[in-house]
Amino acid sequence: MKRNTFRLVIVLASLCTVGISIMQVYWFRRAFDLEEDQFNREVTASLHNVANRFFEINKAAIPAGNPIKQISTSYYAVMVNNEIDANLLEFLLIDEFEKRNLQLDFEYGIYDCTNDEMVYGNYVSLTNQREEPSAELPKWENQSYYFGVNFPNRNADLISRMDIWLFSSGVLVMVILFFTYTLFVISRQKRLSEIQKDFINNMTHEFKTPISTITVSAGVLKNPLIVKQPERLLNYATIIDNEAKRMRNQVERVLQIAALDNTDIDLKREDIHIHEIIEHVVQTLEASNGDRDIKMTMSFTAERDLVFADRLHLTNVFYNLLDNAIKYSKEPAEITLKTWCIGGILHMAVEDKGIGISQEHIRRIFSRFFRVPTGNLHDVKGFGLGLSYVRLIINALGGEVKAQSTPGEGSTFHVTLPLKGKK
Repeated sequence: MKRNTFRLVIVLASLCTVGISIMQVYWFRRAFDLEEDQFNREVTASLHNVANRFFEINKAAIPAGNPIKQISTSYYAVMVNNEIDANLLEFLLIDEFEKRNLQLDFEYGIYDCTNDEMVYGNYVSLTNQREEPSAELPKWENQSYYFGVNFPNRNADLISRMDIWLFSSGVLVMVILFFTYTLFVISRQKRLSEIQKDFINNMTHEFKTPISTITVSAGVLKNPLIVKQPERLLNYATIIDNEAKRMRNQVERVLQIAALDNTDIDLKREDIHIHEIIEHVVQTLEASNGDRDIKMTMSFTAERDLVFADRLHLTNVFYNLLDNAIKYSKEPAEITLKTWCIGGILHMAVEDKGIGISQEHIRRIFSRFFRVPTGNLHDVKGFGLGLSYVRLIINALGGEVKAQSTPGEGSTFHVTLPLKGKK
């Protein structure tokens, strides 16, 4: 799948998910409002009938206005303009609520005009699940005779009626989380696929060049007359030998992939002097890069350099660090190696004045197969395994490796290892 097509799929899928979420919220809110409106209509109708019964019993005129006032979501006040009998009120309320199938616990109170206070009446349980009554029912600003009815469990009942909506909302949240995770996995796999594709293409190019050179040189050596030209024979034999060594080094680097996949690395630890390892690697690289102008400066200020580590892997670590410093440096390549001790930790730094690494890429340089783009400035070869291998080995030896860089000014790789006998 092409990059633009993949992005389009992600955008459309995200828009669909957002649209479904908005619709879910809309219908949930609408259902909630409808349920609330239905409840209010049923309660208002019931209380209106109770008020009319009181008007009939007291032979009072039915007011032209609405005698019912909704104070809050679950609290209603009913104006009756006459004294109220608590027992009769309770009977009428229960009767009306049962007629309309309002199976909710309620509590009521009656306003005492004489003492200007709300007198608590009773808590009536229609569900046989009695709860603690309210401490008091609030007064209405009206000073005439009225009674108040409160439904203390109204919110809990409304939520219980919305179980299906809550369940569907939970399912939707799970779908969104799963969708997000799926996009993350797909995006990661696509990135890994692209990296591995680049790795295979680069590896093919790396092997194709020495194979072509060996093939041409072997073709020349097949000529019987070549034995009469010993200098020419030696030249082509040397070319074949150098290209074979080059291929062997490439194969060894590819085999590092297997080591990168193993969490339990087989380390053959022994006492090693870091300064000796670094000096050996420097000599090797100076010999193999004889055609380049390289200036190596070693500043070894560490009083102790003895570590308990694997000689082969540690040599490869410094070879990778110094080889990268040379490859990504301008002419002349100026590289500084430093060592110092702090407590029981040996610190080592490889500094170069090369092209540097941007902050965008420096976070990924220790990832497997990742190579910093260099454009057409440098023909830098490699598989993107070196720094990943460096981090794996250093961590396995109980140390750390970090990188700092400024584009155009150079890079510094800082390595720490515990000294022998120190934790």
